[in-house]
Amino acid sequence: MDPIQHPEVIQPAEHAVFRPDKMGKATLFHSARLLVGLNAFEPGQEHRLHAHEGMDKLYHVLAGEGSFLLEGSEKPMSAGTLLVAPSGVPHGIRNTGSARLLVLAVLAPSP
Repeated sequence: MDPIQHPEVIQPAEHAVFRPDKMGKATLFHSARLLVGLNAFEPGQEHRLHAHEGMDKLYHVLAGEGSFLLEGSEKPMSAGTLLVAPSGVPHGIRNTGSARLLVLAVLAPSP
């Protein structure tokens, strides 16, 4: 996607990239201050536990259900659910449902 030069209405689901082998990713917006991405999961796929140093991350579930992976636990997620992972805090996602899972990911500052 070309860099946005002015406010623009985006329908995230129209940019979803689903892959049979692993989580799909699409970048919706990227600047020096912010990254807005879209993570797309087929049933059973996951994004393993990981952490970002110097970046806070927000996940917002747009469609589907699954689990937020946290160090030592899992928390249920479904459309409308939000998780904030501060810098350095391990987090991940697993699609535990029978349908596709679509999650908006916002990172600040941008990697």
